[in-house]
Amino acid sequence: MPKIDLSELPVKTGSIYPAPHDEAMRGRSSIRLSDAYGLGQIGVNITILEPGARSSLRHWHETQDEFVIVLSGTCVLIDDNGETPLATGECAAFPAGDPNGHCIANNSTTEARFLVVGTRTPTETAHYSDIDMMIHMDEAGAAFSHRDGTPYSGEEND
Repeated sequence: MPKIDLSELPVKTGSIYPAPHDEAMRGRSSIRLSDAYGLGQIGVNITILEPGARSSLRHWHETQDEFVIVLSGTCVLIDDNGETPLATGECAAFPAGDPNGHCIANNSTTEARFLVVGTRTPTETAHYSDIDMMIHMDEAGAAFSHRDGTPYSGEEND
């Protein structure tokens, strides 16, 4: 079984969200473990949040499960139920199809890291709870749209 040396893996920064929604992800980066080792059925990433950063916009997936466990630091789970602190070793799970939009924030003054494990499907649609935006993903890539299906330019006022 190959051993993973995290120090040799690239760190991905930035966001694919259209402006201005990409701003909330400044200070978020990830180490794509599943990509580095060719895993196709599950996604496994270490997400790194600097103080004040968020993992994503609040969202939910139609067909993909997600599971997170905090590796270091403290985080806050933000979902339809409010804000829930997550300390090192604590977990949260998000079943596919559950429309409880969620994201993880770092409201502390130190870096936080968490492991994300999720289903990988050939196609997926995710919904953003707080804005009129969805993402559709397939073999061609990712495309953002409004909830009614019209393309999303990012210039709209949500």
